[in-house]
Amino acid sequence: MPGTPRTISEKILSAKAGRPVQAGEVVIARVDRVLGTDASTPMALDYFAQMGGERLFDPKRVTLALDHYSPPDTPGPRAFHERMRAFAERTGAELLEVGEGISFQRAAELGRVLPGDLVVGADSHTVTCGALNLFAVGVGSSDLAAAMLTGAIWLKVPETIRVVLEGTLPQGVSAKDLALAMVKAIGAEGADYQALEFTGPALPGLDLNDRFVLCNLAVECGAKAAIFPFDAETEGRGGTRIDADRDARYVREVHLDLSELAPRIALPHAPDQVVPLEQAIGTPVHMVFIGTCTGGRVKDFHTVLQVLERGGGRLAPGVQLVLTPASREVETALREDGTLAKLELMGAIVTTTGCGACCGTSGVLPSEGMNVLSTANRNFKGRMGNLSAAIYLASPAACAAAALNRRICDPRALA
Repeated sequence: MPGTPRTISEKILSAKAGRPVQAGEVVIARVDRVLGTDASTPMALDYFAQMGGERLFDPKRVTLALDHYSPPDTPGPRAFHERMRAFAERTGAELLEVGEGISFQRAAELGRVLPGDLVVGADSHTVTCGALNLFAVGVGSSDLAAAMLTGAIWLKVPETIRVVLEGTLPQGVSAKDLALAMVKAIGAEGADYQALEFTGPALPGLDLNDRFVLCNLAVECGAKAAIFPFDAETEGRGGTRIDADRDARYVREVHLDLSELAPRIALPHAPDQVVPLEQAIGTPVHMVFIGTCTGGRVKDFHTVLQVLERGGGRLAPGVQLVLTPASREVETALREDGTLAKLELMGAIVTTTGCGACCGTSGVLPSEGMNVLSTANRNFKGRMGNLSAAIYLASPAACAAAALNRRICDPRALA
């Protein structure tokens, strides 16, 4: 067994379990970073107390973020925040205040998560960090409490799907289009409790932002984790490089040819209801949302500005363009280079950094019967706080094009 070829997931979990492990085994593994949010930590603190918790296993390895209710607009979330502030002050945990940004986005920016790490977060999209050649997994509040107390978590080592990426993205096609195509190809539960491991000749053409998007959307396939190999995009970050063995066992392979892709869109009310964008052309759009952990980074906003400027720089009458940067670092960069000022002059609304309207807990929420085109990762009915709104998911470029035309259209037509 010590010489058995292993996937990246198996290697990381072997290191954290302190023994060689393979897919299917249940392990107790040492964690490197624990991430909590204001949507999950309050309940975790109840569990922490019930477990007799008084101290964190290591305050330097616990990060709590006030990101979902950013800012809170009702007494309940305000009380959540005060409780988390008091807990962080008492225990020494790192606290990311309102406006700092999304938990795992900030963890990546601050160097809190490194290649080879095991990261647990009570946000399902914590898997986004897997772009950094690490194993990141979303957990429930009780597991979060146990990890904060003991520094360990129990996991079943997942089987791995090898996702082979080939070709080059055509002009006007983005990582979001690729990610939606991946969700369609694998299916909503096609990777249930499995890990996605990305490989293939297309990798050098995908920057770290692109990889974050792919890992993020892996959750919408049911994946337990999603991991990129170590290469130039992760070099220099520290940590431990983890490579899959040549003869590692994969449960199956999924091949995606980037060269054959065209813009994609997910129709209401499921992320896997993915069709070519051309099938939705002409659909009226009332609100465009740019942001979240999927589409709220500097590259995304630059793309939006470029498309809007190519189209004349004027929003269509009756369209709300709402912008929510994923972190303060992103917002600062966009302020410094003038991007946000230009978008605001066009009529865009910029909200506090964080999750924003994505999960309907803060920011500008859609009105009755609105069609929303969003860069986010989920479009379940009621997801943005209004059961009568219809949410479509697309790339930043497609969202920007819709803001110009008040309808879904192909952004490549504006080139």
